[in-house]
Amino acid sequence: MGFRRLLRLIAAAAMICAAGTALAQEPIRLRIASGQKPTATYIYLMQSFFVPELVKRVSERTQHKLVVEEGYSGSIVGPAETLEHVQSGDIDIGAYCFCHEPANLPLHSFQVMLPFGSMSPAASVKIARDVYEKVSFMTQVFEDKYGQRLIALSADSGYNLATSFEWEKVSDLHGRKIAGAGLNLKWVENAGAIPVQSFLPEAFKAMKTGFYDGWIMFPAGWINYRLYEVGKYYTEVGFGSITWHGVTINKARFDALPKDVQDIILEVGREYEALTGSVNEANYPKQIDELKAKGMKVRKLPDSVRAEWAKSLADWPREKAKELDAEGLPATQVLEATIAAAEKAGHRWPVRYIVR
Repeated sequence: MGFRRLLRLIAAAAMICAAGTALAQEPIRLRIASGQKPTATYIYLMQSFFVPELVKRVSERTQHKLVVEEGYSGSIVGPAETLEHVQSGDIDIGAYCFCHEPANLPLHSFQVMLPFGSMSPAASVKIARDVYEKVSFMTQVFEDKYGQRLIALSADSGYNLATSFEWEKVSDLHGRKIAGAGLNLKWVENAGAIPVQSFLPEAFKAMKTGFYDGWIMFPAGWINYRLYEVGKYYTEVGFGSITWHGVTINKARFDALPKDVQDIILEVGREYEALTGSVNEANYPKQIDELKAKGMKVRKLPDSVRAEWAKSLADWPREKAKELDAEGLPATQVLEATIAAAEKAGHRWPVRYIVR
């Protein structure tokens, strides 16, 4: 081999090595978005825990560098658009409420179908996870139908009723316009109220103008949107903590990631999931105290009134399960699994629901 040819081969090999090194050092970029504000616990934890832990662990435990672009408060996607944008690949990871996808994910609001469940967010998210693991449809539908993978669930704080008027009995709600998110409106509809579908960003104006008279809402929502200025009465009804938010990643994007990065995403997702329960649980009593400090009249609904309300909803879980079963969904199986998991965790229903 001639000397000049040898030099050319050495130079070419050096260029290939340099290109390979540059390719290996190219950062992995992920786009994460939600239509909700960081005032929501599950979005706050995306910012303060999920994203920084992903970046940190990928840097510490792999040869890769992760760069994350975040967009919350509707800056990239709206509250009812996130699932579709993850599916299309417009964003890689989305955090959203399944309540905003009643047509696409009708069964994923299953805890709402069993009102007066546990008020503990930590228990709620564990109960939900138990159901997801027992009924494979709950996770598989994201992959099979929407091209994404579920990487975390997230719990809300316990739901109650905040109003612009004082009330004592269930009959006092008759004819009153009460807002909510999707399926939980059935709770007040059965109490004789007029259900109004709404979103929190529009609640202040709607309450102030009398477009509606109250909201099915956990304490943080009333605080974060200053609704204590237009609705002075907060009643701890105890509808239950609902785990009906989730975090998903586009499946094609996930599958294209290095295995060690995939493992870290799933690992951090489960830790984030548990935090949505424990953080909401720790914050609830503080938020009730804050509502009182803001001048709201806070009271606990007497057990007798709560039981009366629960009786009005006693047949609804069975009716809803039958309706969804007819659509080919495993609703009866899911609701029975939820009841069993909740009772195993020590919960006592004011009315013991019979699903079949």
